[in-house]
Amino acid sequence: MAKVIGTVEINEERCKGCDLCVVACPTEVLSLQPKEVNNRGYHFAYALNPDSCIGCASCALVCPDGCIEVWRMVEK
Repeated sequence: MAKVIGTVEINEERCKGCDLCVVACPTEVLSLQPKEVNNRGYHFAYALNPDSCIGCASCALVCPDGCIEVWRMVEK
């Protein structure tokens, strides 16, 4: 059976840290940066557990600013 591997790319400078993507992720891949802020002063989202991504794109769908891209690859 083929395994789906996902990759999340976040535009950290555009992210306003609304936390919607973190809540929407079923595999707890994303988190908000606890100490660093972007150039707008927000704690931005980042991939805490990137190897757990299944490529469902739930995070990208709920992002109000379109900061997230999800790539999906099927490993045979």
